[in-house]
Amino acid sequence: MVKLDVLRLLEQKGKTKYWLYKQLGMSYQNFSKMVNNETKSIRYENIETLCLLLNCTPNDLFRFTEEV
Repeated sequence: MVKLDVLRLLEQKGKTKYWLYKQLGMSYQNFSKMVNNETKSIRYENIETLCLLLNCTPNDLFRFTEEV
């Protein structure tokens, strides 16, 4: 299973979830679902914005797990 690993990146960068939420400008419900891996899809524009804000690549944003 592919999972968004943004919380680890935030910690490494010294940023908070609240900071990221304010930067993304999306509803808190959608933001919460995204960072807690409770969504089935993420828009390309959100991936691009995350990469720009966190100074990373899409490879850094995601991790692969054996979970189903």
